[in-house]
Amino acid sequence: MRRIGVLLAVAAAVYALDMGSKALVVATMHYGQPIRLLGSVLELDYTRNPGAAFSIGEAYTVFFTAIAVGVIVVILRLSRSLFSLPWAVALGLLLGGAFGNLTDRLTRAPGLFRGWVVDFISVPHWPIFNLADSAIVVGGTLMVLLAFRGLHPDGTDERAAHRASNGSSADGAAS
Repeated sequence: MRRIGVLLAVAAAVYALDMGSKALVVATMHYGQPIRLLGSVLELDYTRNPGAAFSIGEAYTVFFTAIAVGVIVVILRLSRSLFSLPWAVALGLLLGGAFGNLTDRLTRAPGLFRGWVVDFISVPHWPIFNLADSAIVVGGTLMVLLAFRGLHPDGTDERAAHRASNGSSADGAAS
């Protein structure tokens, strides 16, 4: 059974949570004035990021916008042959996160395709990030784990196929 509904539901949930949290931060927080939640372990610290993760490539905002669009297009094309539930969840996380940060790039200052992303989650020894970034990282990590496990987006499982072929050749050798 195709899993595009799961992919889209996960993406919509991530997008809604990301956009809602950013709207709340922008409406209620003051730029650069952190709010401690768990002492020094977790803070909310409203900032804006023109670059990618870790503020890398601050001069390449338009380039990051193009990459986000490319990722979205690839995921939507791949979704036509998506039959794996774990891959649907992973790709949904990635799609929702990409849409969340792309929305910032398209709608926030300093302008279209050059907008700065709202970041606000701060943990020690790590750059400030947002929920879209978290979804992208979790989705990407899940994709790597699924690939190492041999599970493909189309639902095929290399390990199961390998076990089945070894089992059938062992059965054939025994007879």
